Amino acid sequence: MSIWWSLHLRREAASVPLARRFLLGAMETAGVDPDISFDLSVALGEACANAVEHGGDHRGQGEQRVGRDPWDVWDELPGTASGEYRVTAYLDGEKCRIEVTDSGPGFPARRTLRTSTPQHEPQQYPPLGAENGRGLCLIEQLADHVHFGNRPGRGAVVSFDKILKWRKGALLMAS
Repeated sequence: MSIWWSLHLRREAASVPLARRFLLGAMETAGVDPDISFDLSVALGEACANAVEHGGDHRGQGEQRVGRDPWDVWDELPGTASGEYRVTAYLDGEKCRIEVTDSGPGFPARRTLRTSTPQHEPQQYPPLGAENGRGLCLIEQLADHVHFGNRPGRGAVVSFDKILKWRKGALLMAS
């Protein structure tokens, strides 16, 4: 048996713990090992935080926004495509895949090719004193496979997979 769910969330800080709690509840109900669930929920929290911070269309919807900071997400109208993002999770047998998509400017070109699969070039991590930039690295460490990509003209997508471990008598595995 497999399950999937999708949430459409507003780009607000309060949506991040909501998405994490939803994932943790679904995984607990399905019978996923708590350590695996925790790793996935932390990775999901980082992906959601990035969507909240960077995931909006800051071009002003084709009009000049006089007197407003173009990077201020609070100036966006609720319900616009740039004011929301989507989380989709798939639990299928031994694997969980999570995707977070937004309508922002996307990743810089060098980031779109980065995955957690082994590479010949050393990975670049943020400096130790940096106040941000660790979220994507954390996702890479917590998941088995990660893809950061752009949807041309439509935003960014972060998808990551993890092999699941199940508790004894798990509901999802019993079917």
